[in-house]
Amino acid sequence: MDLLTVVPVATVAIIVLAVGFSFVNGFHDAANVVATMISTRAFQPESALIIAALAEFVGPFIFGTAVARTIGVGIIRPEDATVGVILAALFGSIAWGLITWYFGLPSSSSHALVGGMGGAVLAASGPAHLRLHGFTAVLVVLFTSPIIGLFAGYWFQKVLLFLSRGFTPRLNEVYKRLQVVSAVALALSHGTNDAQKSMGLIAMTLVSTGVMHAFAVPAWAIAVCALAMGLGTAIGGWRIIKTVGDRIYRLRPINGFAAQSASAVVIMSAAVFGGPVSTTHVVSSAIAGVGSAERVKAVRWNMAFDIALAWIVTIPVSAGLAGAAYYLLRIAFHIFRRS
Repeated sequence: MDLLTVVPVATVAIIVLAVGFSFVNGFHDAANVVATMISTRAFQPESALIIAALAEFVGPFIFGTAVARTIGVGIIRPEDATVGVILAALFGSIAWGLITWYFGLPSSSSHALVGGMGGAVLAASGPAHLRLHGFTAVLVVLFTSPIIGLFAGYWFQKVLLFLSRGFTPRLNEVYKRLQVVSAVALALSHGTNDAQKSMGLIAMTLVSTGVMHAFAVPAWAIAVCALAMGLGTAIGGWRIIKTVGDRIYRLRPINGFAAQSASAVVIMSAAVFGGPVSTTHVVSSAIAGVGSAERVKAVRWNMAFDIALAWIVTIPVSAGLAGAAYYLLRIAFHIFRRS
């Protein structure tokens, strides 16, 4: 007897948790979208969060659901995506997101979810049931995108410094206004990439429980996940906003515009081709790249090192949490069945 015998209750539980993951993702990753424009005083915090939340809601409706398909069919085989596995993956990824939020450390919801899915299926079925090719491809995208973000931030800043030669400091006011455009672009890219991860889990669940016969993301799932992420962003994770906005590099409007623009290009490019990337690490590395383009020594590399450490440990830790959650769910289910 498997958890699939209580499909209706378990399916609803997964949908609720997946929507909760989107909310935590928006709450946790609000820093990445708004920290630069708050730090440069281009926007008041409340205005920045509202603009970001609206753009994040709209993003998935405009740019499709390629990332959802990658999450839904690229990592776990459909026959292995049992209710227990998906629940455990969500428990592990949400737990790690809340732990890192509490300590004010930017970490990747994408890394956490991929690690959670891997850990859950390993605990349930063993390594032979992990789609190694798809899992490896996702890992390559996750781990290379921050490096690309670093170089993109560096060259965006270099180009802006070249174009800004000879202008008075009043040019900063222009860059403050331009941050409206770059902030919206970054929020659209974040909503497009990150909200789709929960959509992929919901569609995977509906297929595995027989509600749908082929993988597709229902319109209601797009709306609910996008809304949850927008609400999470609107509330904002102030602990992490301070870390991203102030503790990597002291940003001016030109820096904020460069970091946001570089991040938006990298994240949206990945989303269009179905690559789930970490908004947290792309934005953080882009800020480090922007700072390096001006003064390498001015970048607070100790904070960048802490973020990189979280980048490395998130997948194994979230995998461990998800594996433990799967075993606890099994124990709880057997106790429930006997009672």
